[in-house]
Amino acid sequence: MKKDIREIVKKRILVLDGAMGTMIQRHKLEEEDFRKGWFENHTHPLKGNNDLLSLTRPDIIKEIHRAYFEAGADIAETNTFSGTTIAQADYALEHAVYDINYHSAKIAKEVADEFTAKEPNKPRYVAGSIGPTNRTASISPDVNDPGFRAITFDELVEAYSHQVKALIDGGVDLLLVETVFDTLNAKAALFAIDQVQEELGTDLPIMVSGTITDASGRTLTGQTTEAFLISVSHMPLFSVGLNCALGASALRPYLQILNSKAPFNVSAHPNAGLPNEFGEYDETPEMMGQQIEEFLQEGLVNVIGGCCGTTPEHIKVIADLAKKYEVRKYSE
Repeated sequence: MKKDIREIVKKRILVLDGAMGTMIQRHKLEEEDFRKGWFENHTHPLKGNNDLLSLTRPDIIKEIHRAYFEAGADIAETNTFSGTTIAQADYALEHAVYDINYHSAKIAKEVADEFTAKEPNKPRYVAGSIGPTNRTASISPDVNDPGFRAITFDELVEAYSHQVKALIDGGVDLLLVETVFDTLNAKAALFAIDQVQEELGTDLPIMVSGTITDASGRTLTGQTTEAFLISVSHMPLFSVGLNCALGASALRPYLQILNSKAPFNVSAHPNAGLPNEFGEYDETPEMMGQQIEEFLQEGLVNVIGGCCGTTPEHIKVIADLAKKYEVRKYSE
């Protein structure tokens, strides 16, 4: 039996993996890669729907998980960021949601078990990635109709419930509600998780990670870091944290707030800086490592990893640094 991650995190800083999309882009995939064996006759274009690769090109997804574990990651995220009926509706693939999540979880779990067997003293875990969807429950997408909502809370709960059940069936060790730009969406995900776990009789640790969209220090829907924390603190979370949108140095003041206020573990997986004019990330592993080291020196985090633009090379530098520092201490 693998050690409970809730015990391990008390003793050392855990390392989350890096970007899935960045690694997929390296493969220069074409339309047929997103259809192979599953969606040959589908009527909509599918190129760019990366979650499908867990079905059509599992070899690539396995290779990416393997690379991050080899770099020193303790936790791999499943390839399911857009794995809801809401997000997949853009491709008319609502019917594929269970398969996407179940097989993504199985693939990641298989690789995690392979590494755990090789290094029992460093068990590897799988976090089911639950993205924010492409709709917001808190604000109107129509400037002429501020009362309009493109999605309801109940619709979000239903969509998240389908995803969560499939991820748990596939064998994930944790559930990660990430890149939260609208806390109402996140609360729907947490409500769904609570319902599904009760129904299945499971008790998987839950991670929540918000995203600060600009230098104002607020989420897209206007919440400060502290307000975001308060809004999700009704759940007994494994961790609360921040990811995406900003590079490590810009994220630091908001992690300081979480460090001082959060009665949970704190996580961070920042971008490799900000994108350049071509949408690419220029921050080298060493540059990013210098900024991350400041988090570690200050004792701000319990879980550290990378988001957009990060690669196994970035995670290797981060993992090597994490070994040198004490894990953040906090009062529950």
